[in-house]
Amino acid sequence: MAERGRGAGEGEETTVGVSERLLLAGVASFEPAPVLVPEPSPPDEILTPDSGVFRGISPPAITDRLRSQFRRASLPALRQNLTTAAAMELDRGIVFLLAPVFLAAGVIFYFSLDAEPDPYRPLAAVALLSVCAAVSRSWQKTHLLFMATLFCALGFLAAKVETWRAATPMLGSEIQTRVTGRVAIAETMANGRVRLTIDLISTANPKLRYAPERVRLSARRVPPGLTAGSLVSGYARLLPPTGPIRPESYDFSFDSYFTGIGASGFFLGDPKMLPATEIPLDARLASAIENARESIADHIRGSVGGPEGEIAAALIVGVRAGIPEEINEAMRRTGIYHIISISGLHMALVAGTIMLLLRGAFAFFPDFSSRRPVKKYAAAIALVSIAAYLVISGLVVAAERSFIMLAVMLVAVLFDRAALTMRNLAISAIAVILVSPHEVVGPSFQMSFAATAALVGAYAGWADYRAGKATAAPIKGSFLGFMSRKLAVGAGGAALTSFIAGSATALFAIWHFQRVSPLSLFANLAVTPIVSLIVMPFAVFSALAMPFGLDGPFLYVMGKGLTMMIAISAWMSERSPVDAVGLISIQSVLLATVALVIGTMATTWLRLAAVPFALAALLTIPHVRTPDVLISEDAHLVAMPIGAGELALNRARSNEFTTDNWKRALQAEIIVPPETFAKGSPDIGNPVDLPPGSPFYCAGDLCIARHSTGAIVALAENRSAARPACGFADLVVINDATAYNPCRDPRILVVTKRQLALDGSAAVFFDGQSATARATIQYAVEKPYRPWHEQRKYSREARGLPPYKRPEKTDAKPPPAQ
Repeated sequence: MAERGRGAGEGEETTVGVSERLLLAGVASFEPAPVLVPEPSPPDEILTPDSGVFRGISPPAITDRLRSQFRRASLPALRQNLTTAAAMELDRGIVFLLAPVFLAAGVIFYFSLDAEPDPYRPLAAVALLSVCAAVSRSWQKTHLLFMATLFCALGFLAAKVETWRAATPMLGSEIQTRVTGRVAIAETMANGRVRLTIDLISTANPKLRYAPERVRLSARRVPPGLTAGSLVSGYARLLPPTGPIRPESYDFSFDSYFTGIGASGFFLGDPKMLPATEIPLDARLASAIENARESIADHIRGSVGGPEGEIAAALIVGVRAGIPEEINEAMRRTGIYHIISISGLHMALVAGTIMLLLRGAFAFFPDFSSRRPVKKYAAAIALVSIAAYLVISGLVVAAERSFIMLAVMLVAVLFDRAALTMRNLAISAIAVILVSPHEVVGPSFQMSFAATAALVGAYAGWADYRAGKATAAPIKGSFLGFMSRKLAVGAGGAALTSFIAGSATALFAIWHFQRVSPLSLFANLAVTPIVSLIVMPFAVFSALAMPFGLDGPFLYVMGKGLTMMIAISAWMSERSPVDAVGLISIQSVLLATVALVIGTMATTWLRLAAVPFALAALLTIPHVRTPDVLISEDAHLVAMPIGAGELALNRARSNEFTTDNWKRALQAEIIVPPETFAKGSPDIGNPVDLPPGSPFYCAGDLCIARHSTGAIVALAENRSAARPACGFADLVVINDATAYNPCRDPRILVVTKRQLALDGSAAVFFDGQSATARATIQYAVEKPYRPWHEQRKYSREARGLPPYKRPEKTDAKPPPAQ
């Protein structure tokens, strides 16, 4: 009798090819219902239509009888099937899989509140629900209900604790001052400027009483030899964190609060480097890591060169500020920008390359490999490798999340568990939610876990389907036919993977970015093999060879792969249709999330319950009202769609980022600048005579335009210029914080700079059904303020004050003594 291999005794690869769901499928045993088969009747007992037996029953009576019998038989059967499926889902561990879902629900509920809650109520709720869950263990349904509520309360509490722990001091108003601080990060951008993240030590001229702890400033030039840890000083213009650029859009002050950035701005001159001083140990360690990253990035740029060098530096050490914007935009339009950001794909490729190299090396020592669990050794070294990759990539949030997900999978390999399962994904999600709850409401977390859950659920379902079918013996044929089949299977798998991930993340991308990449499937099919087989493996080889000075050939091959990737993205971007899709309703996103959770976590026929939610998500996509006018929070920029894909602006030179976002949200393609009349020229005529859909006409301190509904919009630089507009306008915007409402007619909507400073950017809607086209407004920030908006009430504009002006210095000398 043949014995088992010696490596099997160590637990080596004992779970290969075994589905976790199939292992749990036999936990719940159910007796099959007996099937009654009628005995055949002899020929002389068979009834015929002419025998007279059926004559006494009419067709309606037969229909009613069948309906009643079906009702009596189907309802109990349906109830029994539902109970059986629910019991099977519970036995397979769906309760644990739903734990991160309820944690995330609690986090979302916290961040959606209108006011900041006190910390005592969530603590009391967690304590009370814990007791109720412990007491109700004998009643399964009640216990599950309490556990779900407990996880929601825990998510709520985790978000509250993170908010309290962050407590980032944020600048309240724009100001010019001299800053002195220590450089934490120095990044060279594509336009030649240098972006510095500085830990402030002091401010002067004027001295800020409530100065932020960390600021992000750009400079034209920096002193030679400036690195992380250097002490710098210079006169700078500090700007407070901005809010959403339109209602229900991404809140930049929210992100700044949780990343610790209290202000941004730029140096008015070149900063000066001061003599070095003693710094704390943690700051010294962080500076050493940052300087190592910059040294490696400079080496990669010098070896590869061009935009390929910038992308190579971004993939290896996470420094991506120098990538040209046209390449970034091409990758966004083609749906492959996720390749630039260090995420799960890069972590998996690094770990896979390390494990492949180690397993190949162990294969040269068969005696050792047969005696030892070399797969676990490779997994442990891969875990250390991705931890080092996380540190050298800058410890960004997306990389941290990906590291947690992959670390859970590698640890599962160490303990002889299946690596890629929904349970491991749930563990990763729980860890991320508890460590960084604010990430739950961001696009990165949502799209990453949505794509991963969809892929794991889809391939687990396919594995279950294949496990129940007999596998046919491979067909013998030529080597060319064998390779053709393998390539076809690989291409089909890559296409299916891209389609599943793209479908799972489509609505999240539209909600956050108002754009979708029509050619993303084809772009990912073309680029993924290049990244997986050339770029990332040779990036790993170059990193291993870099300490010995042998990384040149590997970086050369990596650069050629990046050249192909850039060329593909540029070619497809030129042929990609317009990717702006406008706004969608939040209801559709929530319904799609519910459908995704059910479809990926259920293992029985209960996953069909995801279908109605998915259909409802598709049907509710257009249930959102597009704004008729958008106003920036500083009252400088106003946009109004005028039809035919045109967007009218009140300024010829506008903020490019804001304009691009508004174009996508309003589905506009063409920017129509204002028509300006020189001061002293004839006025712009009677505004009532303007045809609907007229762009902005500006003369002096007043601009007017007319919406397609007939509503007239007036923009004034001060109160005196706005007063004449009260006679004809439906909306008046005043770019003056000291002004108040000059119109006595309550039907006229007046928006001042002070109101925008307090409540953020605004969206205006006109009632096209009424004769007066009365306007309603929605602001981006609600009161009372949450902690990341508290600084708004301290700005000069919010207090109704004019902009700050430094007192002019007098250089007059006293007259000489007589």
